[in-house]
Formats: sequence, C-alpha cells, structure tokens
Amino acid sequence: MEIILKTDIAGLGYKNDVVAVKAGYGRNYLIPQGFAVMATPSNRKVLAENIKQAAHKVEKIRQDAFDLAASIGDLTLTIAAKAGDSGKIFGRVTSLQISEMLKEKGFDVDRKKISFDSEVKMTGDYTATLDLHKDVKHKIPFSVVGE
Repeated sequence: MEIILKTDIAGLGYKNDVVAVKAGYGRNYLIPQGFAVMATPSNRKVLAENIKQAAHKVEKIRQDAFDLAASIGDLTLTIAAKAGDSGKIFGRVTSLQISEMLKEKGFDVDRKKISFDSEVKMTGDYTATLDLHKDVKHKIPFSVVGE
C-alpha cells in the first residue's frame, strides 16, 4: 500500500514522501498515529498543491541546512569520558553529548538528528552523521579521550 508521510520517520522517509509499506504497518500504526495518510488520488493532488505553495519555504530551509553544514565545516570535537586502563569507557558517548558540544560551539543541532557509524564504547576517533535535511548529511569527526 502507498501512503503519504506527514512527518519524518527514520528509516522510512521524510515529510511529504510517497512510500510503499505493508498494509498492516500503514493501517495499524502509521495512519492511526497521524504519521501518514493514504495515497489516494485526491490526497496526491492536495500534496502536490501543498508542495507547490511551500516550495520557496522548503528551499530556504534547505539552504539554511547547507549553510549550517558549511559553517560547521571540518570542526573536530573532543569528548572527555571516564575510561579504564584498557581504553574502554564507562557508559558510552551519546547523541546528547554531541549535541551539547555543538551547542557550546554555537551550532544548534537536535540530538535526534545525530547518528553514529558505530557504537562509541572505547577511546579513539569516531564519526557522527548530522542529518540536517533530507538533502544535507554532514559527517563530523570526534575524539573520545580518557580523563
């Protein structure tokens, strides 16, 4: 079944995307929760009109995301964490810590838009991906050091 997403859903798509999902997932979860609507011909026309009217606004948001990615540039973060002798840290580094470090540097990025290539449980160098817009993904390197 095809549906039109009303919000961004990780792993599925972005707002206003028409995606194909299994009928049970669409009817029992996405539609009742208000995350999507059926992709009927009338809903597709409404979607096309909304996209047409919001094109300028969407372009501004996209450009702001590109500007944020450019201003972050090659910034490298250093996160201090308590670690044992073998380099294994107690706990792990989370997207909230990355978000707070970026906020200290003057960049406001929501923690839900930050993901890691691998789990961060040891000291060393890692990469986080910032999902600023559906067209703008920025990779930011960070180092975890023991304190």
